[in-house]
Amino acid sequence: MKRFLLVLALALSTFTALGQSVDKLYIDARGSFIQSLSNDMSINTMKAEYLNVHMWGTVAPNLSFRIRQRLNVGIDTDNPFRATDWMCLNWQVNDRLKLYTGKTGILIGGYEYDSAPIDVYFYSNFCNNLSQCFAFSIGGEYELLPGQKCALQIANSPLSNGFNDKYSYNLAWIGSFAPWWNTIWSFNLIDDNYGRKINYLSLGNHCVWGNLALDVDYINRASFQQKRYLASDWSAIAKVIWRIGKWNICGKIGYEMNDSSNFDRNGIAFDTVVSPGTEYIYGGVGLEFFPLGNELVRLHLASYTDSQNGVTSISLGLKWRFDII
Repeated sequence: MKRFLLVLALALSTFTALGQSVDKLYIDARGSFIQSLSNDMSINTMKAEYLNVHMWGTVAPNLSFRIRQRLNVGIDTDNPFRATDWMCLNWQVNDRLKLYTGKTGILIGGYEYDSAPIDVYFYSNFCNNLSQCFAFSIGGEYELLPGQKCALQIANSPLSNGFNDKYSYNLAWIGSFAPWWNTIWSFNLIDDNYGRKINYLSLGNHCVWGNLALDVDYINRASFQQKRYLASDWSAIAKVIWRIGKWNICGKIGYEMNDSSNFDRNGIAFDTVVSPGTEYIYGGVGLEFFPLGNELVRLHLASYTDSQNGVTSISLGLKWRFDII
């Protein structure tokens, strides 16, 4: 961490000397007391969960960058940038077209997947079991109509770790059907570690009516060699947030299944993330409090459980943000 902060200080001074600007810089963190309960055990943990540095800046007119570094994630030899979520350069070609390259989020639809990890208390099996959600990529976005974007990206595969010859080819629509209904829909063709390809069709929907917000995600996973393409291996996730003053009342539930027949001729699962024969339900409720009336400080109390482990977890914690620039 000391080494990263030293590099950060040197980078800031270098940018200033070159007449370039850091437009936004802040640190956020989250820590929780977590109690896990089951029929035969009770485990208590005081846990520091996240410590992130966020930076946005301008290199030249129409050329910007973004960095998000997790200071609590270790670095390994297979993936030396594992602690780096974002490290990308963006070129705003014109009012409608943006091109980028660097490390970014892999472009898979759905609002659970798209949410910043520091704002998620528990994940689906699908999101939990991906080898990586952030990878080096090249891509672009084109605004077809105001608020309607088509995005194309080639990235390292989320089923591999780090950098190799496994890729994902991602096409997404980021738009809306109505002022209250926004979407992140994607079609993904992804290399797995066995030299095969699997397809994701991910439909993320975010609806807002006044102080009530509802996210509904559907993810269909399939190899084109499967007997049934649709509704044979899928996840459905719903999350609701009702804001009352400085409080959020939250609820989330998900269902995932994969038919037990979804193996190839060699007995290897088509889907290496959610195993064939899986039928999984998870869910929970939560309460969030923003004492300052903004996102700088957040207290949370969340309880969640699933059908796989039979464990109920209760999380009581604090998220805070410190703006530098």
